[in-house]
Amino acid sequence: MVNQDLAVDPEIGFEALEDEIPVSHPAALRRRVLGLAWPVIGENLLETLLGIVDTWLVGGLSTAAVAGVGTGLQIMFFLLAALSALSVGSSILVAQAIGAVDAERANRIARQSLVWSVLLSVPLAVVGLALAHPLIGLFGMSPEVTQIGADYFRVTMGTVVVLVALTIGGGVLRGAGDSRTPMVVTAIANVLNVALAYGLIYGRLGLPELGAVGSAWATFVARGVALALMLFALWKGRNGIAITGRWGWRPDWSVAREVLKLGVPASVEQLVMASAFLVLTVLVARLGTDTFAAMRISMSALSLSFLPGFGFGMAATALVGQSIGARRPRLGAGVAQVATTWAVIWMSTMGAFIFLFAEPIMHLFIQSPHVAQIGAQGLRIVALTQPFWAIGMVQSGALRGTSDTRTPLLISSVGMWTTVLLVWLGLKFVGGGLGMFWGAFLITSPVTAGVTWLCFRRRVRELEAE
Repeated sequence: MVNQDLAVDPEIGFEALEDEIPVSHPAALRRRVLGLAWPVIGENLLETLLGIVDTWLVGGLSTAAVAGVGTGLQIMFFLLAALSALSVGSSILVAQAIGAVDAERANRIARQSLVWSVLLSVPLAVVGLALAHPLIGLFGMSPEVTQIGADYFRVTMGTVVVLVALTIGGGVLRGAGDSRTPMVVTAIANVLNVALAYGLIYGRLGLPELGAVGSAWATFVARGVALALMLFALWKGRNGIAITGRWGWRPDWSVAREVLKLGVPASVEQLVMASAFLVLTVLVARLGTDTFAAMRISMSALSLSFLPGFGFGMAATALVGQSIGARRPRLGAGVAQVATTWAVIWMSTMGAFIFLFAEPIMHLFIQSPHVAQIGAQGLRIVALTQPFWAIGMVQSGALRGTSDTRTPLLISSVGMWTTVLLVWLGLKFVGGGLGMFWGAFLITSPVTAGVTWLCFRRRVRELEAE
């Protein structure tokens, strides 16, 4: 059995809450949500800063280097989406097991998720290595950019097993309510990564000069260290989760099937999103190297504004999952409301900052005035979408916590591909460059946010009626 204080906040344990508590004690729920969300935001902030620093370091080489690394990363995100099912499914099931105070089930899910991460990611790495150059060639960039992208992609895909296992380990811990350990591990890895990236890109600190591909090698080494620390934490045990012992390591398809039942729709959702962004990237790439580089840099800058959405969305998944395990659906609704409110406040504030200082932000990454001007135009437009993305991200996370991963899939699929269609039509018949790219999201994001919010409310009513 898991100690009650491990499964839930000691001040507002789920088992002690009556159905009316989410309304009468909003401060208690706020503490619970913020207590889990801020380390997630901190972890993602560190990861984002790492990407920003890498972009800044690579940007010191050339615009072609930025574009080449951008193509490699775009395909990498697409392929990794195929493996996100394990992370999402295991996190939801662990959260529900912790809420139901079932430590044995939670530990079994943790072990099996790690085992299947290796079994599924190794073949993907082999395929990625073999098809690196043809895949990067799909962007139709110059030979120099294509070669840089292919070299970067080979290193990244060759080490994908480490990244997938690290992602799953963090998801398991967050499902158990421990978001601090992944944050600390990420902080340690990022400090190491920055030093290695600087040394390997420019040949400093006694390291060989590898150019843009040096950032990929630095990231691999840093993530390898992070994985070792994450596995050590899981082995010692955190919040009722422990992977010690010999039992439970043999691949068990029944557990994998249960994890994948929840995770596959979320994985398909990520694939749909990634494939849509891949198509959008190809469309933008054909507008020229400067526009493509501006798009990549603007996305790096915008990644900071997404952090509250990611953090509160993950917190909603874990806490709603625990409330469902404890048979408190109304508590889950209260958690989602608090998480959504705070995400909207944070992301709207950051959107206003981006709108006001778009051009100076771009100049932090690139010296070219032309590229900075192109990127700033897009940043100002997409800054207006921030409150709608906040609602959609958190409400989608809340739906996943209730074991409904299909509804977010349907909403995001329709929304993203509608955006792709609008961008294609706009660039073909109207023009507008990068502004048209981000402007399409300003049309679709309010609709998807509203639909997701309504669907979560309906899901809670269904669970209360059971």
